[in-house]
Amino acid sequence: MTYCVSMLLDAGMVFLSDSRTNAGVDHINTFRKMSIFQRPGERVMVLMSSGNLAITQQLVSMLRESMAAQDGRENLWTAPNMFEAARHVGETLREVHKRDAEALQKFGIDFTAGLILGGQIGREQPRLFQIYAAGNFIEATPDTPYFQIGESKYGKPIIDRVVTRHTTLDEAAKLALISMDSTIRSNLSVGLPLDLAIIKTDALAISSHVNIDAKNDYFAMIRSRWSEALGHAFAELPDANLVDKGDEFSTL
Repeated sequence: MTYCVSMLLDAGMVFLSDSRTNAGVDHINTFRKMSIFQRPGERVMVLMSSGNLAITQQLVSMLRESMAAQDGRENLWTAPNMFEAARHVGETLREVHKRDAEALQKFGIDFTAGLILGGQIGREQPRLFQIYAAGNFIEATPDTPYFQIGESKYGKPIIDRVVTRHTTLDEAAKLALISMDSTIRSNLSVGLPLDLAIIKTDALAISSHVNIDAKNDYFAMIRSRWSEALGHAFAELPDANLVDKGDEFSTL
């Protein structure tokens, strides 16, 4: 399982992914689920993936091969804008489906892949897309400035309550880490290390890229203080006082 989240803000973009796959008591592997494509000053893109690792790794390899070929094929270096970049990624995913979906189905394996692609090309404003296994995609809006893929339900409530387009990059990074911590605590299949990348609007380059492991002091502090804060907030709420009330609250 995977958890990836990205936020599109006025100040830029924040991306966070875990790196755990095949989690279990006796078998835990780590693979990076974040890929960065950039030509500083011209374009910068971040791609995060969830789903079948063989499918998503093949996708990234095909994207990189087309970028290196210089044979006139469409690729992420030639895309004129982020919409066309998302369309190219979706079409490449369809190529992977044509190659492998039938063979996977014979072994009872579903073709699963979920992607988040965000970045900025030239003078166009930064844009964020969620790309589905069929290769189709949707774009983030001012009303919905973030996307999640993978095990999203545990980390969603805090983002819904806090994030807006005016959230700062530092606040968004903190929010993403709290969202990730909530997911890690509730699902063994999501875990460290984490990849955190930040892009400032109009920087046209990665502004910060940090690998976060169990020794990271800031993440350890976030986990501890957030748990304490939730405990204090819960304790301060009035009790329901429903015990021994009999049928007073019955709806029958």
